Amino acid sequence: MDLRIDIPLALLLLLPLLVYFGWTYWRERQRLKKSHIVVLGIRIVAICCLVFALAGPYILLPVKEEQVLFLVDRSASMNGTDDEMVNFIAESLQSKKDEQLAGIYSFSSTLQTEAMLSNSLKEVPKFTTIKATDQTNIEQSLQLASGIVDPKKATRLVLLTDGNETKGDALEFASKFKGANSSVDVVSFNKPVAKDVSLKSFVTPQVAYAGEQQQLVTEINATVAERGELLLYENDQLIHREKVELAEGSNIFTYKHAATAEGLVKYEALVQVDQDAILENNKLTSVTMVQSEPHLLIVNGYETPSPIAAALGNQSISYDVVDAKSLPNELSSYLQYNAIIFDNVPGHLVGEAKMTVIEQAVKNFGVGFTMVGGENSFGLGGYFKTPIETLLPVEMEIKGKEQLPSLGLAIVLDRSGSMSGAKLELAKEAAARSIEMLRDEDTLGFIAFDDRPWEIIETGPLGNKEEAVDTILSVTPGGGTEIYGSLAKAYENLADLKLQRKHIILLTDGQSQSGNYEDLITQGKENGTTLSTVAIGQDADANLLEALSEMGSGRFYDVVDEQTIPSILSRETAMISRTYIEDNPFYPSIFNASGWNTLFTNGVPKMNAYIGTTAKQGATVIAESEKEDPVLAEWQYGLGKTYAFTSDSTGKWTGDWARWQNWGTFWQTLISKMLPSYNDVAYDVRLESDGSFVITDPTNEAAFLDIVAVNEAGEELETQLEAISASQVRAVVQAEPGLIFFRITDEEQAIYQAGLSVPYSVEYELRPVNDKLIKELTKQTGGSVLKEPSEVFREFTKKGAERQNIATWLILAGMLLFFIDITIRRFGWGFLTRPKKKDQRVEEKPIQAEDTNVAQLLKGMKKRH
Repeated sequence: MDLRIDIPLALLLLLPLLVYFGWTYWRERQRLKKSHIVVLGIRIVAICCLVFALAGPYILLPVKEEQVLFLVDRSASMNGTDDEMVNFIAESLQSKKDEQLAGIYSFSSTLQTEAMLSNSLKEVPKFTTIKATDQTNIEQSLQLASGIVDPKKATRLVLLTDGNETKGDALEFASKFKGANSSVDVVSFNKPVAKDVSLKSFVTPQVAYAGEQQQLVTEINATVAERGELLLYENDQLIHREKVELAEGSNIFTYKHAATAEGLVKYEALVQVDQDAILENNKLTSVTMVQSEPHLLIVNGYETPSPIAAALGNQSISYDVVDAKSLPNELSSYLQYNAIIFDNVPGHLVGEAKMTVIEQAVKNFGVGFTMVGGENSFGLGGYFKTPIETLLPVEMEIKGKEQLPSLGLAIVLDRSGSMSGAKLELAKEAAARSIEMLRDEDTLGFIAFDDRPWEIIETGPLGNKEEAVDTILSVTPGGGTEIYGSLAKAYENLADLKLQRKHIILLTDGQSQSGNYEDLITQGKENGTTLSTVAIGQDADANLLEALSEMGSGRFYDVVDEQTIPSILSRETAMISRTYIEDNPFYPSIFNASGWNTLFTNGVPKMNAYIGTTAKQGATVIAESEKEDPVLAEWQYGLGKTYAFTSDSTGKWTGDWARWQNWGTFWQTLISKMLPSYNDVAYDVRLESDGSFVITDPTNEAAFLDIVAVNEAGEELETQLEAISASQVRAVVQAEPGLIFFRITDEEQAIYQAGLSVPYSVEYELRPVNDKLIKELTKQTGGSVLKEPSEVFREFTKKGAERQNIATWLILAGMLLFFIDITIRRFGWGFLTRPKKKDQRVEEKPIQAEDTNVAQLLKGMKKRH
């Protein structure tokens, strides 16, 4: 047991009090009687109790139980050491005592539990899978482990690691262990590596010109002399392959290349050898801004050559034509273009992941975008509530929905176990999106099936959309797959309903037992019910589902990319109502829009048809139909200008427009208005050694720059900006290894683009054990560097203790003493010696002259206290 005080300075209050009482006693010592001295002593003790209570005294009571936590480093730099670490822990547990608790936790970028802290741990369990291994955060693992243990008990954290932290600062946190019951022991391990080849750097020019010879410089490090192969890519296209002889140590290779791509061009270097310990360090990327003339991407939704390309001719802007299935996934592939046109492109062939990347290219990098109408575009293309709808100046829903025919929709969704995860979640989201396109009076039915049908929403008027959406989103996966019974139930529910259009959408990823589908669907068609089917994944019975859709006069979708499911269902919902297409010939009204009126000085040609949409608030309608629907609309989305042309490009819908003498000029005008305004200022963007980026503005107006960072997937990254000087700003970006694209705009919204590569984590570099950190960590925490497993459960130098606060007891003691003091002064000592008989009286002794001063003294002390 040990007595300690939190605030020892509070004891200084005793000095003036003791001096005062000592001086009082000295001055009045001749007059004080023994009883007065006792009262004075009681008061002194009471005051001392209160002062000691202010000092925060406590007693440390010993705690017998001890606890040991194993913290196992399972980051990438420790690959191949798991068995060795498990054996070390297992052997050390043999010497664990009964009163000692043990637990096992593994970590890389964060901490996870392998065996909870207990006194029953005897064996090492099989380690669970750890997801992110590209970082080592020793500081966080120590911090989280400190929260797991009981601070009253003696604690030993046993760290099994190579000490090569890539995140956090373990030594900074170790300073908090001083004075605690915890210490850190370290067992050092190192990944056994015989051969490894790594790319140390890959450098390309930050800015170049089209056709200019560039130097692509690659530095390769090899642990031993080795033969390998170096491959270089430009925008994922192989441009150079070379057999290389690698000497031990650093090897530098230079390749000269004239850029064939334009805009922000991604270069990638890859080195390959027969035997390689770490594959993650074999690839690096770099980005070069290749300056050139504007470049256009036309996504053609027709099987024939692009009508827009034909209208533009050979003497116009440079362009590429691709189909929807060939669209790239990476942001870098879109940033080489200044504008994009979707010409009758169905949304389910694009997918929402690519739509998200395009939306970022428009919003943050100023890439222009236009959607052109057709039977597979706008609402009929499945773009309702997609990122593409977000960036367009029109909404996919149309005005005058009360004019639509009465609709009945039944969704039959596979909820079997194979659908669990992303497939089921996207399918439910797709169903919810379809419901939002319906009117309250439309009829909806929703059946989810596994080995039998489950009628989640009974077929009837939709009513409350929010309630229906919540019900669908709550569906969970089940067991097997039985299609026929569920489909029959949907047909049965729609059969007797008096609706103008009735439609069933079947979504499944599996196969089912046979059934009499032909009779079922034939009878359904007699009742006016059509059927579309969606096959999700390679395991689905695509042949059956395609045959069902043909029999049901619907459409069949073979889904490879799960992200396309929402677009498919919204397209199907729109297709039930062909009134999206307005096919009455008309002369569009042209409003006073700058740059457009000159095209129509000789009149406005007649147009045959368009897709109905609704202009968004804030959009500018340039051309309008007789029903006041937008035919051509524009608006600003972020830094990009976007347009919606709701007629087509073939002449089928545009009619006389396609034969108009200004047809080619119309497209050239549209494209020129889409092009962004680029900044001529050459900002310098560099990656610092600490992982931050420094942007230098030669005009010394760095504080006024708007900076956004986006990764290859089109995700806007969290960025913290810090002004360094008038010409420099630091950007701290939360980014994974790979390409990062910076969009820099000034006060006039002029755009500057830059791309940088965040190299692979230093976790994938070959490094020896960090003995310096290990020794300093154990020194600061009072631990040891362990060599043998038996040392883990050795005698603890720091014992556990439970703190018992005694301030309350001291306050109670002081109060009790004050009560005794008051009682004695009020009644005197006589009440203790008074006779027991009631009629016996005690004669009061008159106060003598010599007692008068003492009485006055005590009375004065009473007033002061």
